[in-house]
Amino acid sequence: MTALPPPSAKKLGLVIDLDTCVGCHACVTACKGWNDQGYGAPLSDMEAYGSAPCGTFLNRVHSYEVQPEDAAPQIINFPRSCLHCDNAPCVTVCPTGASYKRAEDGIVLVNESACIGCGLCAWACPYGARELDAEAGVMKKCTLCVDRIYNDNLPEEDRVPACVRTCPTGARHFGDLGDPDSAVSRLVAERGGYDLMPEMETKPVNKYLPPRKKGAVEASPLAPLLDVQATGFAGWLDRLLEKF
Repeated sequence: MTALPPPSAKKLGLVIDLDTCVGCHACVTACKGWNDQGYGAPLSDMEAYGSAPCGTFLNRVHSYEVQPEDAAPQIINFPRSCLHCDNAPCVTVCPTGASYKRAEDGIVLVNESACIGCGLCAWACPYGARELDAEAGVMKKCTLCVDRIYNDNLPEEDRVPACVRTCPTGARHFGDLGDPDSAVSRLVAERGGYDLMPEMETKPVNKYLPPRKKGAVEASPLAPLLDVQATGFAGWLDRLLEKF
């Protein structure tokens, strides 16, 4: 197994606001479009217009209806992609070293020329963030649009992940979560941002901001997560939503 590098001082990542995400899937479309022309090979689709279409996506959005006490039903839209964990299990299990975490900015990437498509990283990831591109025969994942954020040929406002640039409600934020004074770090501190499935001890860089109760800006029923026990992403989310 590959040893993890020392934690990066710079930790580029996303902060996703569950209070303002409307589940429009603009981020999914932008991610698919950019990665079809940008980093690595295009993301394949099988039977895209058939009765059972499937394909490779690096970002997905799940929607859940919950029933808060003494309130109308509420829809929670939950975007999901790679969280660029400090203790990334996908990196430690990779038999070829294809999965790695960059020391300079903390981004987790896949060297597709070294990937054998064994799928061990997908089994190890508790967040379901790895996908096998069946056509290319390699594992793929969110790259934080590494080919955009460092591209001097793009206008400065475009040097962010495609999902962030396209989000119509401003629910996605990008920055250095290793800097406590950065805009994203301050946002996490002010809104009580949290790790996804903290009991897995993967130390994800990406954070989520909890939805607010209607008419309130204080603590959300989704905020106290440390006591949540779960055996996987689905179980974690199911137990979490029971707090409403």
